[in-house]
Amino acid sequence: MTAAEQRHEVRLTVNGVPRRAVVPARRLLSDFLRHDLRLTGTHVGCEHGVCGACTVLVDGRAMRSCLQFAVSVDGAEVTTVEGCLRPDGSLGPVQQAFQDCHGLQCGFCTPGFVTTITAYLDDRPDDHPDPNAEEAREAIAGNLCRCTGYQNIVAAVQRAAEIRRADRAEASQ
Repeated sequence: MTAAEQRHEVRLTVNGVPRRAVVPARRLLSDFLRHDLRLTGTHVGCEHGVCGACTVLVDGRAMRSCLQFAVSVDGAEVTTVEGCLRPDGSLGPVQQAFQDCHGLQCGFCTPGFVTTITAYLDDRPDDHPDPNAEEAREAIAGNLCRCTGYQNIVAAVQRAAEIRRADRAEASQ
Protein backbone atom coordinates (compact mmCIF):
# COMPACT_ATOMS: atom_id res chain seq x y z
CA MET A 1 0.00 0.00 0.00
CA THR A 2 1.37 3.40 -0.93
CA ALA A 3 1.12 6.40 1.36
CA ALA A 4 -1.23 8.07 -1.12
CA GLU A 5 -3.63 5.13 -1.36
CA GLN A 6 -7.08 6.18 -0.24
CA ARG A 7 -8.67 4.27 2.64
CA HIS A 8 -12.38 3.72 3.19
CA GLU A 9 -14.49 2.79 6.16
CA VAL A 10 -16.34 -0.50 5.75
CA ARG A 11 -19.22 -1.50 7.99
CA LEU A 12 -20.78 -4.91 7.60
CA THR A 13 -22.11 -7.82 9.58
CA VAL A 14 -19.92 -10.91 9.51
CA ASN A 15 -21.34 -14.14 10.92
CA GLY A 16 -23.94 -12.12 12.81
CA VAL A 17 -21.43 -9.73 14.38
CA PRO A 18 -21.32 -6.05 13.32
CA ARG A 19 -17.79 -5.23 12.14
CA ARG A 20 -16.08 -2.00 11.11
CA ALA A 21 -12.68 -1.35 9.58
CA VAL A 22 -10.82 1.20 7.50
CA VAL A 23 -9.29 -0.45 4.45
CA PRO A 24 -7.59 0.45 1.19
CA ALA A 25 -9.99 0.66 -1.75
CA ARG A 26 -8.32 -2.34 -3.40
CA ARG A 27 -8.45 -4.68 -0.37
CA LEU A 28 -10.08 -7.92 -1.48
CA LEU A 29 -12.88 -9.30 0.64
CA SER A 30 -10.89 -12.52 1.09
CA ASP A 31 -7.93 -10.56 2.47
CA PHE A 32 -10.21 -8.42 4.63
CA LEU A 33 -11.76 -11.53 6.18
CA ARG A 34 -8.49 -13.40 6.64
CA HIS A 35 -6.11 -10.60 7.61
CA ASP A 36 -8.21 -7.80 9.07
CA LEU A 37 -10.85 -9.90 10.81
CA ARG A 38 -8.67 -13.00 11.39
CA LEU A 39 -11.38 -15.32 10.00
CA THR A 40 -9.03 -17.76 8.33
CA GLY A 41 -11.64 -20.36 7.38
CA THR A 42 -12.05 -18.65 4.02
CA HIS A 43 -9.26 -20.04 1.86
CA VAL A 44 -7.63 -18.45 -1.15
CA GLY A 45 -6.72 -20.90 -3.89
CA CYS A 46 -6.50 -19.70 -7.46
CA GLU A 47 -7.09 -15.96 -6.87
CA HIS A 48 -9.04 -15.89 -10.15
CA GLY A 49 -12.50 -16.97 -8.94
CA VAL A 50 -12.21 -20.39 -10.56
CA CYS A 51 -11.64 -22.84 -7.70
CA GLY A 52 -14.35 -21.75 -5.25
CA ALA A 53 -12.18 -22.13 -2.12
CA CYS A 54 -12.85 -18.49 -1.17
CA THR A 55 -16.64 -18.69 -1.48
CA VAL A 56 -18.60 -16.83 1.19
CA LEU A 57 -22.23 -15.77 1.43
CA VAL A 58 -22.98 -12.11 0.80
CA ASP A 59 -26.57 -11.33 1.75
CA GLY A 60 -27.24 -15.05 1.37
CA ARG A 61 -25.74 -15.42 -2.10
CA ALA A 62 -22.57 -17.41 -2.78
CA MET A 63 -19.79 -15.09 -3.92
CA ARG A 64 -16.09 -15.50 -4.63
CA SER A 65 -14.41 -13.33 -2.03
CA CYS A 66 -11.19 -13.18 -4.05
CA LEU A 67 -13.08 -11.25 -6.75
CA GLN A 68 -14.86 -8.77 -4.47
CA PHE A 69 -13.42 -5.65 -2.95
CA ALA A 70 -14.21 -5.24 0.74
CA VAL A 71 -15.61 -1.75 0.06
CA SER A 72 -18.12 -3.28 -2.38
CA VAL A 73 -19.84 -5.18 0.44
CA ASP A 74 -20.18 -2.19 2.76
CA GLY A 75 -23.48 -2.60 4.60
CA ALA A 76 -23.87 -6.26 3.62
CA GLU A 77 -24.24 -9.38 5.71
CA VAL A 78 -21.38 -11.81 5.09
CA THR A 79 -21.33 -15.41 6.24
CA THR A 80 -18.10 -17.38 6.19
CA VAL A 81 -17.65 -21.08 6.96
CA GLU A 82 -17.24 -20.06 10.61
CA GLY A 83 -20.80 -18.70 10.49
CA CYS A 84 -22.35 -21.89 9.11
CA LEU A 85 -22.69 -23.33 12.62
CA ARG A 86 -25.94 -23.94 14.46
CA PRO A 87 -26.98 -21.22 16.95
CA ASP A 88 -25.68 -23.38 19.83
CA GLY A 89 -22.22 -23.52 18.22
CA SER A 90 -22.44 -27.12 17.05
CA LEU A 91 -21.82 -28.16 13.47
CA GLY A 92 -24.34 -26.82 10.97
CA PRO A 93 -26.21 -29.25 8.70
CA VAL A 94 -23.70 -28.99 5.84
CA GLN A 95 -20.70 -29.31 8.15
CA GLN A 96 -22.31 -32.30 9.87
CA ALA A 97 -23.02 -33.87 6.48
CA PHE A 98 -19.37 -33.48 5.45
CA GLN A 99 -18.37 -35.27 8.64
CA ASP A 100 -21.02 -37.99 8.25
CA CYS A 101 -20.13 -38.66 4.60
CA HIS A 102 -16.36 -38.22 4.85
CA GLY A 103 -16.67 -35.41 2.30
CA LEU A 104 -13.20 -34.01 2.81
CA GLN A 105 -9.63 -35.13 2.68
CA CYS A 106 -7.10 -32.30 2.94
CA GLY A 107 -9.90 -29.84 3.75
CA PHE A 108 -8.56 -26.90 1.76
CA CYS A 109 -11.60 -26.68 -0.52
CA THR A 110 -14.11 -27.59 2.20
CA PRO A 111 -15.01 -24.05 3.39
CA GLY A 112 -15.98 -23.06 -0.15
CA PHE A 113 -18.07 -26.21 -0.56
CA VAL A 114 -19.79 -25.64 2.80
CA THR A 115 -20.82 -22.09 1.93
CA THR A 116 -21.79 -23.03 -1.65
CA ILE A 117 -23.98 -25.92 -0.48
CA THR A 118 -25.48 -23.77 2.28
CA ALA A 119 -26.48 -21.15 -0.29
CA TYR A 120 -27.89 -23.84 -2.59
CA LEU A 121 -30.03 -25.35 0.16
CA ASP A 122 -31.08 -21.91 1.46
CA ASP A 123 -32.14 -20.74 -2.01
CA ARG A 124 -35.84 -21.54 -2.08
CA PRO A 125 -35.62 -24.51 0.34
CA ASP A 126 -38.79 -26.03 -1.09
CA ASP A 127 -37.03 -26.27 -4.48
CA HIS A 128 -34.13 -28.34 -3.08
CA PRO A 129 -35.59 -30.52 -0.31
CA ASP A 130 -34.22 -33.80 -1.68
CA PRO A 131 -31.60 -33.23 -4.41
CA ASN A 132 -30.63 -36.24 -6.47
CA ALA A 133 -26.98 -36.91 -7.34
CA GLU A 134 -27.17 -34.97 -10.61
CA GLU A 135 -28.68 -31.92 -8.87
CA ALA A 136 -26.04 -32.15 -6.15
CA ARG A 137 -23.27 -32.26 -8.77
CA GLU A 138 -24.75 -29.22 -10.48
CA ALA A 139 -24.90 -27.35 -7.17
CA ILE A 140 -21.17 -27.87 -6.55
CA ALA A 141 -20.02 -27.58 -10.16
CA GLY A 142 -18.23 -24.28 -9.53
CA ASN A 143 -16.01 -25.66 -6.78
CA LEU A 144 -12.85 -27.66 -7.36
CA CYS A 145 -11.40 -30.41 -5.18
CA ARG A 146 -8.07 -32.04 -5.94
CA CYS A 147 -8.41 -34.89 -3.43
CA THR A 148 -11.81 -36.52 -3.16
CA GLY A 149 -13.22 -37.40 -6.56
CA TYR A 150 -16.47 -35.68 -5.46
CA GLN A 151 -18.53 -38.81 -4.65
CA ASN A 152 -18.54 -38.12 -0.92
CA ILE A 153 -19.15 -34.41 -1.48
CA VAL A 154 -22.22 -35.26 -3.57
CA ALA A 155 -23.35 -37.58 -0.78
CA ALA A 156 -22.78 -34.72 1.69
CA VAL A 157 -25.10 -32.43 -0.32
CA GLN A 158 -27.81 -35.06 -0.12
CA ARG A 159 -27.14 -35.74 3.57
CA ALA A 160 -27.24 -32.01 4.38
CA ALA A 161 -30.64 -31.74 2.70
CA GLU A 162 -31.81 -34.73 4.75
CA ILE A 163 -30.60 -33.12 8.00
CA ARG A 164 -32.33 -29.85 7.10
CA ARG A 165 -35.60 -31.68 6.32
CA ALA A 166 -35.42 -33.39 9.71
CA ASP A 167 -34.69 -30.03 11.41
CA ARG A 168 -37.67 -28.42 9.67
CA ALA A 169 -39.97 -31.32 10.60
CA GLU A 170 -38.82 -31.12 14.22
CA ALA A 171 -39.31 -27.35 14.32
CA SER A 172 -42.86 -27.65 12.97
CA GLN A 173 -43.93 -30.07 15.71
